Amino acid sequence: MPVFHRFLTNHGKKIGLTTLLTGMVSLSILLTLTILLVASYQSKKKSLIDTTLTLNYSSAIKMSQMIDSLFQSMRSSLRYSASVLIDHPIHTQEEANEHLEILRRTGNYFNSLTVVDETGTIRIVSPPSIGTVGEKLVHKEAQYALALKKPYISSPYISKRYNRLLLFLSEPLYDKNGRYRGFIGGTIYLQDHNILNMIIGSPDTDTPGFSYTIVGSNGQMLFHPDKQQIGKDIGSNTVVKKLLAGNNGYSQMLGVNGDLLLAGYALVPATGWGVIVTSPMEHVYNELHSQVKMMLLYLLPPSLLLLLIVIQLAHRLARPFVHLANLMSKMGSERVEIPPAKHHWNREADLLTRAFRRAAKKIKEKTDRLTHEATTDVLTGLANRRSVEDILQAWTKEKLDFSVLLLDIDHFKHVNDTFGHLVGDEVLKLSAEIMKSSVRKDDVCGRFGGEEFIVLLRNASINGAFAVAEKIRTQIKNTANPTGNAITVSVGIVNSPLHGDSAAQLIDLADQALYQAKESGRNKVVVADSKEY
Repeated sequence: MPVFHRFLTNHGKKIGLTTLLTGMVSLSILLTLTILLVASYQSKKKSLIDTTLTLNYSSAIKMSQMIDSLFQSMRSSLRYSASVLIDHPIHTQEEANEHLEILRRTGNYFNSLTVVDETGTIRIVSPPSIGTVGEKLVHKEAQYALALKKPYISSPYISKRYNRLLLFLSEPLYDKNGRYRGFIGGTIYLQDHNILNMIIGSPDTDTPGFSYTIVGSNGQMLFHPDKQQIGKDIGSNTVVKKLLAGNNGYSQMLGVNGDLLLAGYALVPATGWGVIVTSPMEHVYNELHSQVKMMLLYLLPPSLLLLLIVIQLAHRLARPFVHLANLMSKMGSERVEIPPAKHHWNREADLLTRAFRRAAKKIKEKTDRLTHEATTDVLTGLANRRSVEDILQAWTKEKLDFSVLLLDIDHFKHVNDTFGHLVGDEVLKLSAEIMKSSVRKDDVCGRFGGEEFIVLLRNASINGAFAVAEKIRTQIKNTANPTGNAITVSVGIVNSPLHGDSAAQLIDLADQALYQAKESGRNKVVVADSKEY
């Protein structure tokens, strides 16, 4: 600013009041619009991602239930076919073929049906064009079903005869005397037209890029919009690992082509398969950009109109502000200050003063909110590590008397591994609430990282700090939590200036005390350089 001022002075130029007012208001409008757009962009982005993930998860659950019901219906169809074959003996091969063909077409579940006797000889096939009647079973899945003598669903496998990816279901045949007479088996060609592909391949949504992927219990893709991907092993994918471990949920994942996807996933109980419903992240960004463009279309006209009005007002307000400019010049001020919060004799000047104050207030509010977000832990609402370290540095420089509690939730990894990270997050939030309710208004609670927390107690002695630590430890232990089991914490305590007068030294000693509490059995409070309590 001084350089710019000297430049104008040396060249005999002054900044006009109209230009100054116009520039300031324009800058205020621009800053407000920018902050509004950035905040709106982030908010809408999170909302769109969360909504898409939730919808995809709901679709995955629905699809898994449909597939589960479908396989139950397939089994019922095979049981019915088995009872028909037992109750109605067939005398000729032609009659047998026709009978099985009717059963296959009636259910419309399978691409082929086969009847095998107890010796492993194929007696009837549908459609007859398969031409395997009289042959012995060669596929190990069918041989296993024959030996099992129970209902059976195979894992997907490649047929050597037809070079197709197949799924095999069977139902045993028992006569009226309870003797095992073989089985009736149905085959589904996973890459061909059948009722399974009809259901999976027709998603009930118009969302661009929305698709289903079916994964077998071995991590092999059984269905994918790109048929070239069917049969590919994606068991190493993080979402597939969670799915095959029996977990339902939603998260972001990488697709087979390396693109980022929003995925919901659910397990099919009847088969152990997994259903993954995905939407490309690209479409979320496209929708987001479309909404931002629409917002700009709505905001720009009134903003431009406002700017034009301000320019006109600036011209009219120039004369009344001459006195203020002269006064400021006499005071030797080189900066134009915002007028004080009082009514101006000139109506236009009064309105402009209020407008400036409102704009400044909005900018301050938005800046304060952004500052708060930068210094607050999102999950727990406590101060984050950076904020706590700044406060600790300030207190040590001011040479205040205070105590530090360093807390760590015991066996927290076990909580995450056993109950999942969502339950772990709830335990962290519950612990944070207990800490906040256990300290005074001037004390500081913060999340120091992971399951580690820190509490700064202003004007607190070692005894006072110990009492607070015990209160927190006892309440956490005795408060019901989402795991259903008791949650305990270990605490290390230091005091300034008793144990040190630098932030780094205090944190190090508190960490050593916490380590001592952990090593001596956990669920304890230990003061630095002292025996455990």
